[in-house]
Amino acid sequence: MVKVRLTRGGAKKRPFYHIVVTDQRNKRDGRAIERLGFYNPVAQGNEPRLVLDAERVKYWVGVGAQMTDKVAQLYKQAAAAPQPAAAAA
Repeated sequence: MVKVRLTRGGAKKRPFYHIVVTDQRNKRDGRAIERLGFYNPVAQGNEPRLVLDAERVKYWVGVGAQMTDKVAQLYKQAAAAPQPAAAAA
């Protein structure tokens, strides 16, 4: 089964997570099919805490991928956050 889940990166005591699509049989930090964004739980100042490509998440869920509980929670946060206005070209 294909899952949308977190992979851990960063240093000791400073976690950083990539949101990825992977086969559930792969290791947590193993091979990924696609990277959809990141989550930085210890972001400070102007650092972005969550970046997520919602369109790609919708696509993967549409073709049968399952989101983990934490990714589903982050997806809701990203959907609720105000989107920055696009600059006129």
